[in-house]
Amino acid sequence: MNKSIEVLKKIYKPYRYTILGSAMVLNTTSGDFVVKEKKDKDIKELYAYLKSRNFTSFPKLVDGNRTDVNVYEYVEDVSMPQEQKALDLVDVVANLHNKTTFYKTITEDDFKAIYDNIKSNIVYLQNKYNTFYDEIKKETYMSPSHYSLIRNIYKIFSALDFASNELDVWFSLVKDQTKKRVCLIHNKLSLDHFMKSDADYLISWEDYRTDTPVMDLVKFYQSAFFTIHFDVVFTKYLEKVNLTEDEKKLFFILISIPPEIEFSNVEFNDCKSVREALDYIFVTEELVRPYYAIQ
Repeated sequence: MNKSIEVLKKIYKPYRYTILGSAMVLNTTSGDFVVKEKKDKDIKELYAYLKSRNFTSFPKLVDGNRTDVNVYEYVEDVSMPQEQKALDLVDVVANLHNKTTFYKTITEDDFKAIYDNIKSNIVYLQNKYNTFYDEIKKETYMSPSHYSLIRNIYKIFSALDFASNELDVWFSLVKDQTKKRVCLIHNKLSLDHFMKSDADYLISWEDYRTDTPVMDLVKFYQSAFFTIHFDVVFTKYLEKVNLTEDEKKLFFILISIPPEIEFSNVEFNDCKSVREALDYIFVTEELVRPYYAIQ
């Protein structure tokens, strides 16, 4: 990438360049550009497909012919409240999902593989938190992080039990189905990857793939659950994309699986990790409960 950067500097003659994460912004007299390293996915091919589906909410690819980098137009983001930005983002995502949807033939074995993968993750977390519980309760003097976890661990087990039970219900709904709705998903959905300027832009498409639209919602929720009211965002999405009962159930299952807490040798960081995991559970419970209360 460094060699390509030097070549691009000679071509565009920037008067300033800035490193932003994995990208470099080139400010030039002829415009501003973003340079990102190429990965496995072909962005040029992706953009051609999206244009064929009449979806254009992505930054212009200025140069996609180099072997190791892509050059994009730079988009200046407009400052706005995060709740408003989230609603604009969900409009774009719903549009992406609707315009790229198709139905894929699938067998019970395919659904069983999804079931087994999620169930194994739940069992792994159940075993891990049981081990935590057994080890912490033996301590004479608990650290603040251990005390916070042991006092609230019932919420973790409750969330895992809910996800496990609902997963069984989900499988009973889908096991006889022969088709599954899939679409192109961004797969890194977050407020940081949405820009509002003269138009709406989704950026950072390097991990795109074809999958259930639920996965974009899960990624978005996990990145923004604590900063926005996701019930409003989810309601708006459902107004534009008619998720089936099993698709909504899969979404609730996946977001209900609590994060894995990793302890370190720094107590402050451990307290922060436990608090964030518990906050996730409490906020998620508030989102999920009304949908089941309605039923």
